[in-house]
Amino acid sequence: MKNAGSHFLLSELPLWQPFPAILKGKVRLLRSEATNPVAVGDRVRYELDEGAEDQVATISEVLERKNYVIRKSTNLSRQSHVIAANLDQAVLAVSLFFPEIKLSFLDRLLVTCEVYGVRPLIVLNKVDLYRDEARDAVENFVGIYTGAGYRVLQTSCKTGEGIEELREACRDRISLISGESGVGKSSLIKALDPALAPKIGRISLANLQGKHTTSLYEMYPLCFGGFLIDSPGLRGFGLVDLKKEEIALYFPEMLRAAKDCRFTPCTHTHEPGCAVKEAVDRGTISPERYNSYLGMLEEDTKFRQ
Repeated sequence: MKNAGSHFLLSELPLWQPFPAILKGKVRLLRSEATNPVAVGDRVRYELDEGAEDQVATISEVLERKNYVIRKSTNLSRQSHVIAANLDQAVLAVSLFFPEIKLSFLDRLLVTCEVYGVRPLIVLNKVDLYRDEARDAVENFVGIYTGAGYRVLQTSCKTGEGIEELREACRDRISLISGESGVGKSSLIKALDPALAPKIGRISLANLQGKHTTSLYEMYPLCFGGFLIDSPGLRGFGLVDLKKEEIALYFPEMLRAAKDCRFTPCTHTHEPGCAVKEAVDRGTISPERYNSYLGMLEEDTKFRQ
């Protein structure tokens, strides 16, 4: 339920009775490919010394994950970091402004969800701040991602718009909520369940970016059923274990169009008779998404292993 360095909280779901645990050394060695051998959402076996006074469990095994969200570590090493595991969905929170959205960042998150089998739900938050003044921008954003095949909810923690719809989407599911710093994740969590009290931060006026208010990965029980995993705000997201020639497979709209390409395989960059480039020219694939794809092809190893 919670990962605080070398200390963990476990619970036997669906019960919510957290108890402390530590990690057995052999587990850390066996799962050394990631900076965190155990992630929030992992299913584990544990041992409990009935004679001990402190009743701290020892995690002896991490069971196979059905899916997970992973990114390259922020220290630019070859290691990776598992954000959360065994998810029913990932709620990807974004805002158009304050902080300004970076579509390439969102697209990396979406590609990672596609690669590792996690269903994404895009939540466009803070719509009360800019709907009237930036209606075209809102409609353009929603059109880009619904056109790609994703569900987009529009929410406002101030007015309550879309919160009930988001609550229904999270009911009886294990959901990760993630996004850049400052997009309002903590406010969304409190709006979903007022009994929860994650810290809410302010936007830095110096660079219009969010300040980190969540520093640990933690799961919360939702009063209406289900569980929500909160994660620290992200300011970078590197792709892991993905070859250049595979990237297009994880853009659903490009995958649909690619079956009509003249050549197989096709990089969708320079080949004649490329159905993907033709779809971009027609507007059935957004140029923004296509540009994100081209950017992923060009990124060096600091973004992709």
